[in-house]
Amino acid sequence: MHPCVHAKATPDKPAIIVAETGETRSYKQLDDASNQVAQFFRSRGLGHDDVVAFMLENTPDYFSLTWGAQRAGLRYVCFSSRLTADEADYILENSGAKLFIVSGSLADVTAQLQTSLERYSLGGPVAGYAALESALAPMPTTPVADERAGVDMLYSSGTTGRPKGVRHPLPEDPAIDASNSLTELALTVFRFTPDSIYLSPAPLYHAAPLRFSMTVHKIGGTVVMLKKFDTEGALAAIEKYRVTCSQWVPTHFVRMLKLPEEVRRKYDLSSLNCAVHAAAPCPMPVKRAMIDWWGPILEEYYSGSEGNGFTYIGSADWLRLADKEEAGSVGKSVMGTIHIMGEDNETVLPPCNEGTVYFESDNVFEYHGDSEKTQGSRNSKGWTTLGDVGWLDEDGYLFLTDRKSFMIISGGVNIYPQEIESHLVTHPKVQDVAVIGGPHEEMGEEVIAVVQPVDMADATDQFRAELAAFAREKLSGVKIPRRIDFLAELPRHDTGKLYKRLLRDQYWEAAKVQ
Repeated sequence: MHPCVHAKATPDKPAIIVAETGETRSYKQLDDASNQVAQFFRSRGLGHDDVVAFMLENTPDYFSLTWGAQRAGLRYVCFSSRLTADEADYILENSGAKLFIVSGSLADVTAQLQTSLERYSLGGPVAGYAALESALAPMPTTPVADERAGVDMLYSSGTTGRPKGVRHPLPEDPAIDASNSLTELALTVFRFTPDSIYLSPAPLYHAAPLRFSMTVHKIGGTVVMLKKFDTEGALAAIEKYRVTCSQWVPTHFVRMLKLPEEVRRKYDLSSLNCAVHAAAPCPMPVKRAMIDWWGPILEEYYSGSEGNGFTYIGSADWLRLADKEEAGSVGKSVMGTIHIMGEDNETVLPPCNEGTVYFESDNVFEYHGDSEKTQGSRNSKGWTTLGDVGWLDEDGYLFLTDRKSFMIISGGVNIYPQEIESHLVTHPKVQDVAVIGGPHEEMGEEVIAVVQPVDMADATDQFRAELAAFAREKLSGVKIPRRIDFLAELPRHDTGKLYKRLLRDQYWEAAKVQ
């Protein structure tokens, strides 16, 4: 399965629709454009296993580029359009990219890059960059002579340190239309079909939106792409395009649930039969509220860019287990075998014991250019971890506690922020919240809640006291934030992940200068 197959069978079918404008690219247009891109890469001397990099805002041309790289046997690095020049330079240098394509709208940042490589801009001029449109225009729309399947090389969001490039081997089967594990999961677990109309509300440089959208193209469905997430705009797109399936992060849910009731009820969402979510923990009250609103169509999974494992749970099982365990499960494994490991990362713990989550899987990955991080993700058995902590029940359902690197140790007690965040974010005056460990002379660390209010006018001592009282309703004394600070906006990645490292570093650096 591949867009080229659908370009022959259903050439006029929409492959991509831009939600805000209605701009449409058919499967034939996508196939022709991706062939031109592949021809362009070959004309620049790029061969199998070479690396190209894209720093782009959401545009239908994103798919022309990724499918062009895929059919040319390249590794394509897609990274955030919100990075600083220093951060982008790091990824370009680390990845070994030979050619770089940017959005013209990012000229202020990309014109400052220091990395030396061939550069092109798309959708507007950038000083020092050639116009991609002019370079592509003379390229033929026929396939390159040496087509073979390439693969993405995506970078982690860097929430706990420098981003890591996740490198997979090129597919063993070089055929560009060969199936893969995500295609099989989309067909069997999420029930995607050629008739699927899939809404992608998130940035395409992130693993899930990019890979799921390209999987929809493999199957022959239609991707409705939001150029930028808008809370009400997403609901309007579901109604307008009769969206059947979609993918979200919990931040999207929180923001939609805070819309006025009359706005939420305004849109016809009856076409939607599958709402996939992942990427970050979803607070239990938020997920319950979404199921109450959208019905039992929420489909959750747990995985990572590394692709070393994959769990899944539907709404009915999630509700059943949530009522029983008073905790939200991310499901059973549908790819790989889960093991919960003790402190030595070698001892397998029995059910209902908390430890580091490892996957036993045939899927191979490494962190590009970093053998130390690669080795640190493995144990002696070859099982791999994303660094998350959790436990399995007797039936094999996984419950995540938090990331090990986010753990707060206060007075010798281990405290995981996720539970605290999941409760505080349900307060009606809270838009977002991050809980971190800050320095404390006696206890080592203290629990700090950094809160983004819905209205910054609420950033008062009175509201601090209100939040502390709210925390005491559900949390034990050791988990009550000892300090509550306010920010107009938390440093959250577009994919929903918090840059906790940045927040935590600010508090620890401030303590050094006192």
